[in-house]
Amino acid sequence: MTSQVSSPAEQTDGTVVGEQRKPGGTKDVRRLDRVIIRFAGDSGDGMQLTGDRFTSETASFGNDLSTLPNFPAEIRAPAGTLPGVSSFQLHFADHDILTPGDAPNVLVAMNPAALKANIGDLPRGAEIIVNTDEFTKRALQKVGYAGDPLQDGSLDGYNLHPVPLTTLTVEALKEFDLSRKEAERSKNMFALGLLSWMYHRPTEGTEKFLKSKFAKKPEIAEANIAAFRAGWNFGETTEDFAVSYEVAPAAKAFPVGTYRNISGNLALAYGLIAASRQADLPLFLGSYPITPASDILHELSKHKNFGVRTFQAEDEIAGIGAALGAAFGGSLAVTTTSGPGVALKSETIGLAVSLELPLLVVDIQRGGPSTGLPTKTEQADLLQAMYGRNGEAPVPVVAPRTPGDCFDAALEAARIALTYRTPVMLLSDGYLANGSEPWRIPDLDELPDLRVQFASGPNHTLEDGTEVFWPYKRDPQTLARPWAIPGTPGLEHRVGGIEKQDGTGNISYDPANHDFMVRTRQAKVDGIDVPDAEVDDPDGARTLVLGWGSTYGPITAAVRRLRAAGESIAQVHLRHLNPFPRNLGTVLKGYDKVVIPEMNLGQLATLVRARYLVDAHSYNQVNGMPFKAEQLAAALKEAIDD
Repeated sequence: MTSQVSSPAEQTDGTVVGEQRKPGGTKDVRRLDRVIIRFAGDSGDGMQLTGDRFTSETASFGNDLSTLPNFPAEIRAPAGTLPGVSSFQLHFADHDILTPGDAPNVLVAMNPAALKANIGDLPRGAEIIVNTDEFTKRALQKVGYAGDPLQDGSLDGYNLHPVPLTTLTVEALKEFDLSRKEAERSKNMFALGLLSWMYHRPTEGTEKFLKSKFAKKPEIAEANIAAFRAGWNFGETTEDFAVSYEVAPAAKAFPVGTYRNISGNLALAYGLIAASRQADLPLFLGSYPITPASDILHELSKHKNFGVRTFQAEDEIAGIGAALGAAFGGSLAVTTTSGPGVALKSETIGLAVSLELPLLVVDIQRGGPSTGLPTKTEQADLLQAMYGRNGEAPVPVVAPRTPGDCFDAALEAARIALTYRTPVMLLSDGYLANGSEPWRIPDLDELPDLRVQFASGPNHTLEDGTEVFWPYKRDPQTLARPWAIPGTPGLEHRVGGIEKQDGTGNISYDPANHDFMVRTRQAKVDGIDVPDAEVDDPDGARTLVLGWGSTYGPITAAVRRLRAAGESIAQVHLRHLNPFPRNLGTVLKGYDKVVIPEMNLGQLATLVRARYLVDAHSYNQVNGMPFKAEQLAAALKEAIDD
């Protein structure tokens, strides 16, 4: 869904403030500036769909928002167990926000496991809506409850709303020719209707979505719509919910434009399509399904009308091999994967370095090592991207900072690959891939011109006057070699992994030539034109926080909190990790203290310390979840005071 907004503004990503009452029919309406809601239940309870629909309606309403889907690590954990809990957190506001929020104001718990897994994140006074039908003795025992938390007083510090969601849903659908089990599946729509009433969310989009989703099963569509409406009506009529809430549109949070809600993987897919159109090249994706990158393959497969060709290979190695072949053939070539797949692709990435062909390697990072935590997020592939190949095989590295920024990062990675004839690593992660935010749809004239010229004839004259084609004769500015399409008469040349002679591309074992080629490929990457690092330092701070990738939201939110409290702190966030911005060393040496928060054990800090001899301090987290703003603010305050 899209919406129109106007004029920019920045506000602190802080706590809920300034509730105001006004009459609204038979119930009060309170105005809030922001809310954090978490839907939680079994992986079969439809929590991701519920959260996604609430998010879509919130986006169409015009709020700023940020989401955090959290999937079970197991494909199908036993029902009602803690490992099987799936949740979706949404933070929406009437002003500019940066993170999915630290602590939910509202928890919708579909069973005891969902309550137990999430209660520790809730502040006192939070709203808890529980499906009482699932709080049976057996279900309670399964997750280790000695008694019923709904009855034993352990939830007295919260605003508890016990609702028999399953019973109410079945009752609402009794007119439909459905079994009880089929009717129970719509309880997530009942919960969505209730929350939509509580927060005055639009409903038309959800009803339209349900009709479309179940177009081939109209009775199921009508049943889900009936459950959704029943949830809305329940909120309107029950005495348990005496108040509903309004969060006004974030009309001043964004520049003028047309916006839509977008996830990181969807933005990345759109960015790849835009890059291929701007380069006037067909887009080829050679990929093997892997969490959390598979959605890019799914999305690109829908866009054959834009000249996109997707190939689901039998394994990771075949996927990148096909992509590299497509690059040789003149396509904008991409392969998508996660950390384990990068390890398998490493030899072919090295081959792409040797062949000096444009290739985008998209790594949607997840928790490791090995297969690790497939559904959890991490930033631990940076050193693999930098050095995870045999020999001296330098590769540019680009990292987006937000879900919407994945679009621009894809365009930037394509620019580098096409201009400098090199493979490029794009490092996103699970947090960005699955999270979403409002994204301004760019005008076509805002997109870069990525068109390239293929080699069309001889480019070198021998001493005897003969004109020949040298496949490794370089552009003096970019050091890029010519891109010659196979089958072009007179441009035949060798490809392969064995070292090539400078200029001619002939196989060479000459030591001096190998030294020259290694240094030339490194110089090409070192010479890539990237923007200078932008320093956010309004008042001459002595402490700098340096980040990369998806830590942008939590770091920036923490910086805002500190500045609002009167602290002085500067911020730099990197998109280009190889090569670094040329001014980065000068920037770093201008501060007494540099703090680098990362979702790893200090990989960027290692690179910065080695490159610039700066005593950078790491602040690390590797628990599969993104940083919380309050947590980072406390750590940065300690660094300032130290």
